[in-house]
Amino acid sequence: MRLMGKTAVITGGASGIGLEAVKLFASEGANVAMVDFNELEGKKYANGSNILFFQADVSNRESVDRSIQDVIEAFGKIDILINNAGISKDATLRKMTIEDFQKVIDVNLTGVFHCTQAVLPIMLEAGKGKIINTSSIAGVGGNFGQTNYSAAKAGVIGLTKTWAKELGRKGINVNAVAPGFIETDMISTIPEHILMQIKLITPSNRLGKPKDIANAYLFLASDESDFINGHVLSVDGGMMK
Repeated sequence: MRLMGKTAVITGGASGIGLEAVKLFASEGANVAMVDFNELEGKKYANGSNILFFQADVSNRESVDRSIQDVIEAFGKIDILINNAGISKDATLRKMTIEDFQKVIDVNLTGVFHCTQAVLPIMLEAGKGKIINTSSIAGVGGNFGQTNYSAAKAGVIGLTKTWAKELGRKGINVNAVAPGFIETDMISTIPEHILMQIKLITPSNRLGKPKDIANAYLFLASDESDFINGHVLSVDGGMMK
C-alpha cells in the first residue's frame, strides 16, 4: 500500500495507460480522481468511493479549474498529479494541417501546463507533492510523421526540467516518463508488419504494456522517489539506448 492516504489526479484516466494507472494507484491505497474528456467511459470505472470520475478538457483552462475544484471538494487535497492525457494526429510535415498541429499542442503540451498550474497552489500550501508528466520516445528522438506529437512531448521534457528547478525547494518533485511503443489504441493504426519491425529493434523484443508505464508512475509518485527530481524515465524496452 505505497500510496495509502494520498490523493492522485490522473488525466486521461478513462482508457489505456491512464486507466491502468487509476486501477494500480487505487490498489495501492490512494484516492484517485480519474480526469478525462470521455464521461461515458470514465463513469464505467468510477466506484463511488476511492475512484471518482471528473470530466474535463485539459486544453480548456476553465474546464480544468472546475474539475480540480471538484476534486478538492470530494477528497480535500491533491498529493499527486499524473499528466497522462494525450492525443495523436499523425501526418508528414507536408500533409499536416495547421488545425491538427495546434490540437495536439493544445492537449499534449498546453494541457500539462493548465493542469499543473491549477494544482500547484494546493501542493504549495501543503509543502509537498509529486508531479509526473508523460513525454514519449518521440519527444526524445523524434518520430516520422509526428511533427506535432514530437514537438509537444519534447516540450513536456522542457516543462519538467524547468519546474523541477522552480519547485524542488518547495517540496514538490517533478519528473517525466517517456514511454516507448505501448499496446494501446494509440498504436492501433500502425500496420502489423511495422509493429513486428519495432519489436525486432527493441532490445526487450516486445511492445510495452500499459502496466509497464503505470508501474513507473507508481514509483515516481511514491515516497521511494523523494530524491528524484527533473528526471526523464525512459520505459521503452531499451529502444533509445
